[in-house]
Amino acid sequence: MKILYYPGCTLKTSAKNLEKTAYAITEALGHELVEMQDWNCCGVVASLTTDDLMHHLAPLRNLIHVEDEGEDKVVVLCDMCCNTLKQTNLRVKENPDDLETLNAFMDRENDYKGTVTVYHFLEFLRDEIGFDVIKKMVKNPLNGMKIMPYYGCMLLRPREVAIDDAEDPQIFSELLTALGAEVVDNPFKIECCGSYHTIEEKQLVSKRAYRITNYAVEREADAIMLSCPLCRFNLDVRGKEAEKMFKGYKQIPVYYYTQLIAVALGLDPTVYGFDQHMVDPTLLLKKKGVLQIRKIEI
Repeated sequence: MKILYYPGCTLKTSAKNLEKTAYAITEALGHELVEMQDWNCCGVVASLTTDDLMHHLAPLRNLIHVEDEGEDKVVVLCDMCCNTLKQTNLRVKENPDDLETLNAFMDRENDYKGTVTVYHFLEFLRDEIGFDVIKKMVKNPLNGMKIMPYYGCMLLRPREVAIDDAEDPQIFSELLTALGAEVVDNPFKIECCGSYHTIEEKQLVSKRAYRITNYAVEREADAIMLSCPLCRFNLDVRGKEAEKMFKGYKQIPVYYYTQLIAVALGLDPTVYGFDQHMVDPTLLLKKKGVLQIRKIEI
C-alpha cells in the first residue's frame, strides 16, 4: 500500500533521521511512503488563532494539494505539522463560511472540498498496521531497556485533534511493550519541553529539559522516547547543556520512536541517524546487548 506523506520543513533539515527511519520501517512493514509532489511549510501552530483566518492559508494549501493528487488521506511525521494541518482541517469542515473565504482568497488554487483526513504516522502504525503486527516482526527486542515515553504538547492537545487521551496517553507505552522494552512512567511526560523558547531562552529550556529528564533518571529510566523534532532537540541538546547547570546530573539518550522500531526490526544501522544526537544513543544499545554497533563520533 502506498501512503501519501507530508514531510514539512524540519524533516528535511534537522530531523532527517526521523524521516529516514520512517521510510525504512514503512518499507519493512510492506508499505511505501510517497512524498507529496507539491507542499509548503505548514505555518506552525502559533498562527492558528481563531481571529486570524488568513494564517490558515498555508496549511489549507497543503490539504488542497492532497486532493489535487487524488487522495483523501495524508500521513504526517512532525507533531507540530500534524497538529497544524488537523486544526485547520477541522476548522474549515466545521465552518463553511471560513472555507468559502479561504477558497476565494486562493484564486490560483483549486477549491478545498474537505475530503482529506490527516493522520499522524503513529496513528497509521497503530490503526492501519497494528502494534501486534510490528511485535511479530521484531528481531532485536529491546529487552532490558527501561524507557520513558515523552509526549509533549502537540500529540495530545487540543482534544479535538489528539491521537490519544491527553491526561493518560498509552500509545507510546503500547508501542514500547510491543518492542520488548520496559515502560517507565513519568508525570512530566505531557509537560511542554519549552518549545521555541529554545531560541532566545536557552537556559530556561535547559531547566525544563532537566526537570523532565532528571525525573526519568530518578525512576531509573535508561532513555526517553518521543516523536516531536523540537522536543528531541530540547531534551537532547538543551538537556545535555543542563549538565553544566546541575551538579551530578547526567543526560540520558533520547530516541525517536521510529529509530527504536528500526533497531527492533533489525534494519540496516545506516538508517538510524544516531549521528544527529547530542547524547550517543548507541552506547545504551550496546550495553543492553540489543545491537552490536560501534560508538559514533560526536
